[in-house]
Amino acid sequence: MSLHRGISALTLSTRDMARAVAFYETLGFRLDFGGPEADFSTLWAGPSALNLTRESGHAPPGFWGRGIFEVEDVDAFHARITAAGIETDFAPRDAPWMERYFHLKDPDGHELSFMTPIGKKRSHHE
Repeated sequence: MSLHRGISALTLSTRDMARAVAFYETLGFRLDFGGPEADFSTLWAGPSALNLTRESGHAPPGFWGRGIFEVEDVDAFHARITAAGIETDFAPRDAPWMERYFHLKDPDGHELSFMTPIGKKRSHHE
């Protein structure tokens, strides 16, 4: 059984959401959530998501964004890695963009997020 489903999305930090959304729409990404005035937007390129997050002072210095990995069961995954001694930024929680997720930092300080879509369980055959 594989715990990981693959990279779900890449989240990039921006200080100008309108400029960033316009840029990615020009590249052919389809806006699905948020928009020019939002603090968080999701655009799609085929099956891959690109999230944009407006960071205006509360992000850690040097924040570039985060890699997001889909796992089969985010709560079970969180329990497994915390039992192994890995610290997370918070316990799994539901997001308005229909994911259950949590964040952690790797040994070099890169932010990673692990998620499972809300409302559907995927089988390892999908």
